[in-house]
Amino acid sequence: MELHKILVVIDPTSGDSQPSLERATWVAKHSNSAVELLLCEYNSALDGGYFFDGPAQKKARESLLENQRKWLDTLAQPLRDAGISVTTEARWGKPLYTMILQRINEINPDLVLRDAHSHGVLQRLFFNNTCWQLIRHCPVPLWLVRAGEWKGERICAAVDPTHSSDSTAALDHLIVKSTIALADLLGMQADYMHSYAPLPRTMVFDTELVAAYDQYVERSAKHHREAFEKLMVDYPIEKTNRHLLEGFPEDSIPEFVKEHGIDLLVMGAVSRGNLENALIGNTAERVLEAVQTDLLVIKPPRPAQ
Repeated sequence: MELHKILVVIDPTSGDSQPSLERATWVAKHSNSAVELLLCEYNSALDGGYFFDGPAQKKARESLLENQRKWLDTLAQPLRDAGISVTTEARWGKPLYTMILQRINEINPDLVLRDAHSHGVLQRLFFNNTCWQLIRHCPVPLWLVRAGEWKGERICAAVDPTHSSDSTAALDHLIVKSTIALADLLGMQADYMHSYAPLPRTMVFDTELVAAYDQYVERSAKHHREAFEKLMVDYPIEKTNRHLLEGFPEDSIPEFVKEHGIDLLVMGAVSRGNLENALIGNTAERVLEAVQTDLLVIKPPRPAQ
């Protein structure tokens, strides 16, 4: 995974507190990447309202965007002072995710960063519609940034090598390769995990199956262990950095992340359904919502044109 250009989505409602910009600055310093700050603005009062005519509305929007461009330049200045190449872009329109995807297609960045938000006392990540739409449709790696202390020491990839889909298998390899590259580029320790959950004993009612349950659990563990080892065999990764977890992924992965102080969790996302109603999958969505760290979401490789 090479980083030459980073797109940072700026939240105009958050003032100078922009966690994604802080993270992008850290990444750019390590990778010598160029950065673009993107701000998308929209106010219904300046779009078809009753208090302005057409020319006045247009002038008001242009004035608002000009002020936002000046603000973006103030945000960009510390990065420029640090020797980072920075451009800025302010646009008018909605919905936000459509505007972001539009800009991604125009400049083809290597990485997109956007803030995520902690949800209440539980401090879980809470994704609004914009985040979910980007998770589903962003064609490049998407880094969702959680506010709070950033150590930048440990990165962990979560893979699922037991599926039969060729595209998903390719995604696992992409996740591993991207994690290796990022760990080297950003100076982070890398771990790799696979989590699986055998059918709980309480859900087995057939007498013969109950008697053979322990053998089933052993076979299940063997199947997942062999699949995980097969995925990792071609990569120079120490066994101490490979972790096979038994338990429901939505429980075991967040627990591992917390116990091991993971700063960045790398996961894949495969959309299902049509473009308007694509779903990531119930398990992946529950994991994404439950973790307490930054997330890097990677999509399957684009099909060759």
